[in-house]
Amino acid sequence: MKRKRNQCGRGREKLFSGLCIVPSLLGVLIFFVIPFGIVIYYSLINNPIVKEYVGLDNYRALLDNVAFKRASKNTAAFSLIAVPLATVLSLGLALLLERNIPGKSLLRTFFLSPLMVPTASVVLVWQVLFHNHGTINQVAEIFGGEPVDWLKSSKGQVVIILMFLWKNLGYNMILFMSALCSIPKDIMEVADLEGAGSLYKFFHIKLRYLSPTILFVFILSLINSFKIFREVYLLTGNYPYDKLYMLQHFMNNTFQSLDYQKLSAAAILFSLVMIVIIAVLLITESIFGKDVEN
Repeated sequence: MKRKRNQCGRGREKLFSGLCIVPSLLGVLIFFVIPFGIVIYYSLINNPIVKEYVGLDNYRALLDNVAFKRASKNTAAFSLIAVPLATVLSLGLALLLERNIPGKSLLRTFFLSPLMVPTASVVLVWQVLFHNHGTINQVAEIFGGEPVDWLKSSKGQVVIILMFLWKNLGYNMILFMSALCSIPKDIMEVADLEGAGSLYKFFHIKLRYLSPTILFVFILSLINSFKIFREVYLLTGNYPYDKLYMLQHFMNNTFQSLDYQKLSAAAILFSLVMIVIIAVLLITESIFGKDVEN
């Protein structure tokens, strides 16, 4: 009798758990799975009216598109520079603030303040700084330098990389500081007793325990690097200088021209690239962090 009651109780718990999950599953199905399926469908037809199946023709046309090539190249170059910098610099700041240094709270406030500033205000400040007649050029002229048109030259990527770092370092730093606090103190104490140096403790202890956080911060920074469109759009508009023309510009301009087939094909390719990159990162982290879990 007791077994039957236990089985009935477990069955009711499973049924109740299943009913609790149903709204979330419906939300994922309606807002993610079905729209993604529609995007795949649009990428395989010639247009939403005739709806003729054309296979991979939209993908071939997309890969031959000059604007898509330029946007992909600029976005890849920006992410390859900005994402590792955001990860490494935020880790360095967290390690620095872990020590007892003067002005620690001031530094922490400085790097966290961008999280509270609206994007439009940030863009206004950077326009004042990096305009052709802005503060940076005026200071350079005082010391005999030549003015640079930052937002209409190949140096424009430097501006958006600096803006990206300024906006994201604070949040990443908090994540690393939290991870540093979770490292077992007894292991660090044993390392100190054994006479281990700072570099040894960092590479052989801290870095291994930080590997899940490094992976998370890297993926988060990678995702944020594809959201830089807002800042660049407010700085330069729909069609900026060639080096500032990002993948999001291409998506936005293609949507405005109602070219759903090209837009859908670009979205699918972008998703596949992101899936491959994240899969490689997850595999690397699982191999690297295996000894820590054991």
